[in-house]
Amino acid sequence: MWRERLTLYLNLIRFDRPAGWLLLLWPSLIALWVAAGGFPGWHLLSVFVLGTILMRSAGCCVNDVADQDFDRHVKRTAQRPVTTGAVSTREALLLGAVLALLAFGLVLTTSASAVAWSVVAMVLALLYPFAKRVVSMPQAVLGVAFSFGIPMAFAALSPEPWGWTSWWHAVPALAWWMLLTNLFWVLAYDTEYAMVDRDDDVNIGMKTSAITLGSADVMAVMAFYALHLFGFLWLMTPLQLGWPLRLAWVLALLQALWHFDLIRNRDREGCFKAFRLNHWLAATLFAGVALGYALR
Repeated sequence: MWRERLTLYLNLIRFDRPAGWLLLLWPSLIALWVAAGGFPGWHLLSVFVLGTILMRSAGCCVNDVADQDFDRHVKRTAQRPVTTGAVSTREALLLGAVLALLAFGLVLTTSASAVAWSVVAMVLALLYPFAKRVVSMPQAVLGVAFSFGIPMAFAALSPEPWGWTSWWHAVPALAWWMLLTNLFWVLAYDTEYAMVDRDDDVNIGMKTSAITLGSADVMAVMAFYALHLFGFLWLMTPLQLGWPLRLAWVLALLQALWHFDLIRNRDREGCFKAFRLNHWLAATLFAGVALGYALR
């Protein structure tokens, strides 16, 4: 019996689909390396890796509870545990709360500033499932929420002493610019994701960027990629990370161009493949940053 419940819980948190937490992880690790000027140490690396996995899993629980009445009308999500009733709303929320508390416990081992910003990140994560009902581009809300590991990374490395009054000053302007450029990447890949479910979302009245952008969706996705990649290059160039950064940027650009080929016909399979493979683009940029610091 317990094995069946465990399987349901693992399905609920998308344990077999790591692409979701990898999309969160790579930008956070890039920020961690930039904030530390190189390898940040095993403690912070562990906190951000484990914290990212836990928070993404908690987010899945909340999202599925919020969307259960919609998910049953969408082909891709109709068999999710909460939607089918295999996992109750109470169970899902309790599991999400436990996972979020574990993640919060990890943040408590860093700095007061990081703790303060983690509360903001939590609020944004809780708002996103409901933004899809009222905001025409809810992917922008997701973009901010999914990018909040960036200011948290800088806050975790802040030299400020323990004290709540210093939490704002712990995050430099560079972190907010990095968050903005990362937001465009989230807009790109989550619009690809929304393109998969567009027909179903129209029928149930869900608001998404794919619906809002209409026939301009493909060009908008490519514009989002361009804003992300050129913004990233602009921010990272002064750090003098040399050829690893330049090579990684070119490889990431080639991946973005490949995505155009995947989504230009707007078929479900191509759009979903583009979304699932997006974490490789950020992993490539992280490799360029990490190697650049290692060879400096």
